[in-house]
Amino acid sequence: MTDQLHPMTPHHLPFYIARPGETDVLMIAMGIFLILVVLGVGNLYLRLHSLPERMAHKSQKLQFEIVAVLGLIALFTHMHIFWIAGLLLALVDLPDFSTPLTRIAGSVEKMADGESPPAAESSGGTTVAQPEPEIRQAGPTASRPSTPAKEARHV
Repeated sequence: MTDQLHPMTPHHLPFYIARPGETDVLMIAMGIFLILVVLGVGNLYLRLHSLPERMAHKSQKLQFEIVAVLGLIALFTHMHIFWIAGLLLALVDLPDFSTPLTRIAGSVEKMADGESPPAAESSGGTTVAQPEPEIRQAGPTASRPSTPAKEARHV
């Protein structure tokens, strides 16, 4: 085979047309460009998709786990409402209910540990009554002398 062009071919070919047997540089450059664009757009998509989760993580929100699960559901189901719900949940600052309830539970537990055990039965079958703790009230009635527990129940 000879390396001659067809007689009808113009003498000057544009740069994007490869001669027979030569490497098509434009196709290789566009292939590399296409791979970089697909990877860049995928990276941008995943960064945008994880935006609510990163927002909730930065501000130490209590609902971080819920936002993360909503993001994963939106990623795998392609339903954008989950992403929007996660974004709104990441933006809203929910009040902290668990800390006060935990403190209340701890205080009640301490109070319960301080009380005496209920009446225990003796060996003779009779119950031994434990003295009841004295009831004290805060406020203006605290200056009054305390009344015995039996009288406090009848008042």
